[in-house]
Amino acid sequence: MSTLNQDIDAVAKLAKEFGPAFEGINPEYAARMRAQNRFKTGLDIARYTADIMRKDMAEYDANSAAYTQSLGCWHGFIGQQKLIAIKKHFGTTKKRYLYLSGWMIAALRSEFGPLPDQSMHEKTSVPALIEELYTFLRQADARELGGLFRQLDDARAKGDKAAEAEVQAKIDNFETHVVPIIADIDAGFGNEEATYLLAKKMIEAGACAIQIENQVSDEKQCGHQDGKVTVPHADFLAKIRAVRYAFLELGVDNGIIVARTDSLGAGLTKQIAVTNEPGDLGDKYNSFLDGDYINSADDIANGDVVVKANGKLLKPKRLASGLFQFKKDSGVDRVVLDCITSLQNGADLLWIETEKPHVGQIAEMVNRIREVVPNAKLVYNNSPSFNWTLNFRQQVFDAMVEAGKDVSKYDRANLMSVDYDDSELAIEADNRIRTFQADASREAGIFHHLITLPTYHTAALSTDNLAKEYFGDAGMLGYVAGVQRKEIRQGIACVKHQNMAGSDMGDDHKEYFSGDAALKASGKDNTMNQF
Repeated sequence: MSTLNQDIDAVAKLAKEFGPAFEGINPEYAARMRAQNRFKTGLDIARYTADIMRKDMAEYDANSAAYTQSLGCWHGFIGQQKLIAIKKHFGTTKKRYLYLSGWMIAALRSEFGPLPDQSMHEKTSVPALIEELYTFLRQADARELGGLFRQLDDARAKGDKAAEAEVQAKIDNFETHVVPIIADIDAGFGNEEATYLLAKKMIEAGACAIQIENQVSDEKQCGHQDGKVTVPHADFLAKIRAVRYAFLELGVDNGIIVARTDSLGAGLTKQIAVTNEPGDLGDKYNSFLDGDYINSADDIANGDVVVKANGKLLKPKRLASGLFQFKKDSGVDRVVLDCITSLQNGADLLWIETEKPHVGQIAEMVNRIREVVPNAKLVYNNSPSFNWTLNFRQQVFDAMVEAGKDVSKYDRANLMSVDYDDSELAIEADNRIRTFQADASREAGIFHHLITLPTYHTAALSTDNLAKEYFGDAGMLGYVAGVQRKEIRQGIACVKHQNMAGSDMGDDHKEYFSGDAALKASGKDNTMNQF
């Protein structure tokens, strides 16, 4: 990437070449605008962020402590604020991504209104949100660089060469807010052609990583709800290939595919797999079907389906819905087969949807996968659907029992009680929650940890607190003490909401375009100066 001074020289050269066509153009202003708009297209972003993810994946392979993290988003402003906060608190965006949740799009972005996570929302809303997120992240770049340019002008006006050099170095070494987005394509929104078409739109919007699950598109359920229905491997692999072709067609050759399996909690399939010979993938999929072996046509009722499995005739159990049932307790074996098959046929990363956050459970499956694919890596959903407090208190309780410790003062069925909050058990549970991501990355192959719906819950919590105070006895103090004063004390940039919305950038552009005739918003009467 060129430096600001290199771009100034490049525009100055153009001005000499084109002459009158560049009358009134200040090369430095043009160079500043170029710096504030580093990424011209979504494909620029996809290629840039894919490189970041590939580098991070290699670093994780060398050191499992180098795992990555993200938080889910449902609006561009939310994503922008996360990255601004990350840069403010940690000085770099390295190893931090964004997650685009299909659940949140369904619940918060559909024109139908709030919907369950069943792929009923408009699929065009997925690439639209990716584009929106990157629009806000690019604006965060422009805003921060704009502030640096004003500091540069101030240093020059004062003749402070040291300050000028310091600011110039910050500009030349500026780290963008643009980071990888792992984007949820659900089960592909239709057949493999539909998956390919949507994947293209998502990549063109900037997605470098697409997550796809092995559920049936028209029966898709949230990963933490009942009634999940999986598809045979051949169907799922066709969609993985469709996504890969979309990446290749658009020139994002190193795009990342995350293959998600819901088999651990999915007890149903809509179809019996096609099989050509014993032991092929279709035969393996069908081997998990629950049913009864039969000896003659007399055992077949009207409408029954019979398949040959293990050299015998099997009558799979079919529900009134027409769906077929898998054998009880076959979920782990199906997950392992799903993951190995996906990695051997085009996927880069895995996602195993579980019913609880348990390092041992995840490690059991990953260790089996790694016997076949040694560098298998996971993206893991640190889901708000889990009751983290209760789960980890129960895990600690069980560990205490196994160690022979006295647990008589605890009621395992009531461990969520506030009465236990200061107990030895609760403190140990909280410590395990704190180290869960590091522990799971070290022991269970998790490369990327995400929370799918964090801002859904934080927005609800903060709004509840504000409404309680503002509409109650506190009145306006409920907002001032509970929101604005905290923004000021904590240095939250959006306390200057006009600046966050782009008023200063607009003033800069007015000056570029109109010179001294520019009518600016940032004069002495702007109330933003109070902050």
